[in-house]
Amino acid sequence: MYPVRQTPHSVGRTAELRMAAALQLHPYPDPHCPNTRPMSRFLTQTMETIRCRLLCLLAVCCLGLVGCTAADGTGQLQQPPAIPDRLQVVTTVAPLADIIGNVIGDLANLQALVPPGVNSHTYEPTPSDARHLAAADLIFINGLQLEALILDLAEANVAEGVPIVALGDRVLDRSDWVFDFSFPESGGAPNPHIWLNPELVMACVEVIAEELGRADPAQAEAYAANAETYLNRLRQLDEALAEASATVPESQRQLLTYHDSWAYFGPRYGFTVTGAIQPADMAEPSAREVADLIRQVREANVPVIFGAAEFPSPVLEAIARETGARLEASLADDVLPGEPGDPEHSYIGMMLYNTRIIVAALGGDVQALDSVPLTQNQANG
Repeated sequence: MYPVRQTPHSVGRTAELRMAAALQLHPYPDPHCPNTRPMSRFLTQTMETIRCRLLCLLAVCCLGLVGCTAADGTGQLQQPPAIPDRLQVVTTVAPLADIIGNVIGDLANLQALVPPGVNSHTYEPTPSDARHLAAADLIFINGLQLEALILDLAEANVAEGVPIVALGDRVLDRSDWVFDFSFPESGGAPNPHIWLNPELVMACVEVIAEELGRADPAQAEAYAANAETYLNRLRQLDEALAEASATVPESQRQLLTYHDSWAYFGPRYGFTVTGAIQPADMAEPSAREVADLIRQVREANVPVIFGAAEFPSPVLEAIARETGARLEASLADDVLPGEPGDPEHSYIGMMLYNTRIIVAALGGDVQALDSVPLTQNQANG
């Protein structure tokens, strides 16, 4: 049994998503039938996307009839990539995709659903996501109720017997769930940001290798070998993060962030998570909440307020201005630094990037981070 969790917000969306995938709903209510309802925004987008794609297909066919082709810059007809006879693995956010990719190597196909820089808490699946999920042999999600809508879509579209592996639920006991500022216990959903703690990621890697081996037994030993190689790099990362964090004066080891992402990182490396600015509904804080935060920052003598590039907010500048705290708004909660193909464009690169910012901003020494190789080639080097 693979852990699957739903929230009240996600209940009821499964039926809509399944019906959208089957194209059996009309985007507008039928005036002759009082029981019909308009489609949700997601379903309307689904119908519009499919309509546009059908029109595009018709246009291409017409061009073909008159001797033309839809061509790329080389004049060659663009064809969808061939699907090799390999395991099809689907996951959600970019950090998980990189972590899983290090275990997969070149043994299977991997597709991440959530685009880089998109808020994974509020991401709404697309028709192409339904197709990827329907073709999947194995699905990894973060779990801990992070991807409720994707989970609904997966359950509505996956083939019978395809595992949906919720990594957070596998590696974190319920007693270790963190409920905090943006994830209150009254809401039922814990803080899901386990990937910001390399120790938990190492536990995830073991689960990933196990599930890949079960789904693709012929390659089980290769997956296990890839996992061990990657675990060695993660151990080195973990040690370097701890060494660098220890150089921050104890009085400065406070994390006040905009997005509540660091609940599992802080305790691992000796930081106190003082608070989070973004409320539980992922909206901007109210005037009263801002006033409370200003008082909290002053009372705790918080030296730095940390924001994230993917969560820009004018509230951060206002709080920093009123309290005199320094503003550092360039953390990356789930966005890999650099561009695809860059050495730093990886989970390890993201953790080094974030820790470098945090440690330097709080008066520590980042030298220990320089010893961590960004790629396997550097590690072999």
